[in-house]
Formats: sequence, C-alpha cells, structure tokens
Amino acid sequence: MEASQPTPRAGDPCAIVIFGASGDLTKRKLIPALYNLTSYALLPDKFSIIGVARQEWSDEAFRDQLGKDLATLGTQPVDQKVWNYFRRRMSFCSGDFADDKTYDCLKGSLEASEKDFGTGGNVLFYFSIQPDLFALVARKLAEHGLTKQENGHWRRVIIEKPFGHDLPSARELNRQLTSVLEENQIYRIDHYLGKETAQNLLVFRLGNAVFEPIWNRRYIDHVQLTVAESLGVENRGAFYERAGAFRDVMQNHMFMLLALMAMEPPTSLQGEAVRNEKVKLLDAIRKPSEEQVLRATVRGQYGPGVIDGKPVPGYRQEPNVDPRSLTETYAAVKIMIDNWRWAGVPFYLRTGKRLAKRTTKIVVRFKTPPLALFGGAESDPIAPNYLVFHIQPDEGITFQVRAKVPGPTIATKAVHMDFDYSQFGGEVPTTGYEKLLYDCMVGDATLFHRTDMVEAAWTAAQPILDAWAEHPPDDFPNYAAGEWGPAAADALMARDNHRWWYAQK
Repeated sequence: MEASQPTPRAGDPCAIVIFGASGDLTKRKLIPALYNLTSYALLPDKFSIIGVARQEWSDEAFRDQLGKDLATLGTQPVDQKVWNYFRRRMSFCSGDFADDKTYDCLKGSLEASEKDFGTGGNVLFYFSIQPDLFALVARKLAEHGLTKQENGHWRRVIIEKPFGHDLPSARELNRQLTSVLEENQIYRIDHYLGKETAQNLLVFRLGNAVFEPIWNRRYIDHVQLTVAESLGVENRGAFYERAGAFRDVMQNHMFMLLALMAMEPPTSLQGEAVRNEKVKLLDAIRKPSEEQVLRATVRGQYGPGVIDGKPVPGYRQEPNVDPRSLTETYAAVKIMIDNWRWAGVPFYLRTGKRLAKRTTKIVVRFKTPPLALFGGAESDPIAPNYLVFHIQPDEGITFQVRAKVPGPTIATKAVHMDFDYSQFGGEVPTTGYEKLLYDCMVGDATLFHRTDMVEAAWTAAQPILDAWAEHPPDDFPNYAAGEWGPAAADALMARDNHRWWYAQK
C-alpha cells in the first residue's frame, strides 16, 4: 500500500499587501497563484488582499479589474463561489509611494482587515515595483510603524529582482533595507526556484543512494546550465538596455540554480542551513582575471531572423533600443569552482533572447569509463552518460545511458530513461509563485536569497562585468534570431572538447 502524503498546514492568517497592484505581475502571477493556493487548501481562511498603486481606483474597481484578469489569465477555471470569497477580502489604497497619505490609508486598511477578517496582525508586503523604489517604500513602511513586529505577529517583505545593478549598488540596497528591516523580514524572491524541478534538485541529489556518492569531480566531467528564450525583448527595451542578458538572468537566476545544484549537503533542511551552503558555494566561484574573462566568456546580440516561420527584427530595431546598442542579449560563461568537490570541473552557463527554442535545462555529463570496450560498436557518437533536469517548459528528468541494440552483433546506442511530473497524476495548475508565497506565509526562507547570498553572487559576477566594460564588443549583432547564439559560444565549448546539449526534449 502506497504511503499517504503528509498534509501541509495552511499558511498563517495574514493580510497580503501588494505594492504595484495594477501591474502585470499582480494580474498574471500573484492573484492567480493566491487563487490556486485555495485548490491546495494552503491559503489561510483568515486573510485579506490590499492593493496599493497610483491608479485612482475604488475598492470595487480594483475587485472588478482583478476578477476580469483572473478569468483570462488564471491557470484554472474560476469558481464563482471561491472568487466571491476572495472579492470580499480585497481592498485598495490609491496614492503615490512617496506620499505619507498612502501609508495612512494602508494603516487604516490593515486595522480594518484585522478586525473584519481576523488576520491577526500578520502582514506580507509584496514589492511588485521598480527596484529604485524598494528602499523608499521600506523606509516609509517603517516610519509609519507598519514593519514593527510585536506580540508574536510577523511583518515580512517580498522583493523582486533585480537586487542591485552591480556589487556596490547591491551592497547599498542591502544597507538601506537592513537599516529599517530585520534580515529575517526580507524575502528576496526568485521565481525559478519555485519550479518543481528546481526544488527537486536537492531531493534527487541527496535522497538517492545511486547519485549522492558520484556527485563530485571524480565522476562528473562537466555541467551545463541553459536558459534559452525564443522571445525577444518585447516591450522591455528600455529596461534591457540598462540590464542585458547577464544581469537579467545569469547573475541571479542561474547563479542561484548553480548554487542549489553544486552546494554541499546541509546539516538539515532548515532555511538557514541550506542558505549557508549556498553562500559557501558562491564564495568558491573562481574570480577570473581580465584576460581569463575574455577567454572564458562570450557575448552576443541577435540580428534579424526567423522565428516559427515568421521574420522578426534584430535587437537594435526593437522599441526603445539604441540603434547602435552594445547591450548583450546572449551570454555564455565558463565557471570554475575552487573547492574540494568540484576542483577541475567546468560549469558552462548560457542564456539568450531570440534563440531557437524556449528551454531551461541543467545537463550533467558524467565521465566515460576508463576503457572503451565498445568504442568501435557505437551506432551513434554520443557516448557519455547524461543526466538532464528539464526545468521549463516541460518539467522532468532524463537519464541517458548506453544499451545494446538488439541483434546478433554487439552494437550500442544511447537510450533515455525519462520522468515527467505527469507521472504523479493530473497536472496541478501553477504559476510558479504558489510555493514561494506559501513559504513566506509560514516563514520558510529556504528558497529566498539572503543578504550575503546576493553579495556573493555579485562578487562572482563583478570581474566579468568589469572586463566587459573595458572591452566593448565589436561584432554585434553576431547571431540571427532563431539560431542558438553566436558561433563563439560553440567554440568556447570546443576548446575543451565539449559541445552544448541540443537534444530535442
């Protein structure tokens, strides 16, 4: 008989305050995620949602707008009874984030929420706002006494990336936040870590006796992390001109996936124990010289091309982009980790816009056997074993092994053993934010970034940013939209006798 799953408790009673409640993130992710949590019986009965934005909406207008958005953008059909339950618990504060009157309104809404819905004085503040407003809003909340924790009640703040633009700005942002908030009140969110396969990395590594002993330099040849998007910058040209692919995706999402994949086993699954090991891993990333950066990194920018059979413009032709822009839309780097487990094992990271396919994968290539007994009998050239974590769009795991082809002679071929989450039953509707919002409600910070994690990631990234600033690219655009990136990225791998994983799944 199959063991029953443990039943998780619902989140703590709380008011959820969303700054930037009129924005895309709220309607596309946050409200659908909170609605979905009711499907899992994880949203507390005693809760409320308070929106804060500059729009001059009444409570009714706010409710009506989010109801329409949920009907079109939610991940499951809307049950009118459930929505009515939500609707009664929603209110709105209109005002500028720098205006004290906005916070007076919010204070009144929180008092009403505690009285009417029993939220118990617990408040989750979600900053779905521009990064340059993070410190301002945190300071204003503190000035109005809204972040004060007393009588066993908690006040927590979720902050979206980017956490700074470089190491000095990240340190300054952290200084400003921690001057008005305790570290345990700050939840720096990374939606990549809310995906099932990303969460499965530790379980797979540490919960399987087959893989745990071989997760090291003795058995692993190299690791690849790919975050590829077929979309261009769309309407984010102005933002992308300031950020670029490296800052937008690699320094944060990919470095944190790398930490989860390569960190030492924690002493427990408590949040601080896990985050301690992530920091140690990030600190162990080798800091390359300028010459090493130029040899071990590749920048790219897409030109005009074809996606899904349709012509698309190059990056320099996108709205709000400088026609002579030197901003990278593609980045590939080779990273070395100087610790006992990973010494000598290269980690290759790549990310880009307008690539051939939307996919996020972690590919682990194992070393080949010491003697190639079947070297002359292979019917295809891919000899090593691979372990592939598919993170999006299809979440699952593939293990590639060698097997004999049926027949009277010895011939071998690569075969795949596949797992995907549909094998657990019907698909669960998800936005990727459910787990993260729930964890914040119960005070589990495991998947969120701590101050020292953010600064360790920027410390590892800074030599690359500095070298790139000193040596602007002279060949942009250097790949066509719809390709897998610039030829230099393939050459980066070829120098080590490796190649990027281009499997179909």
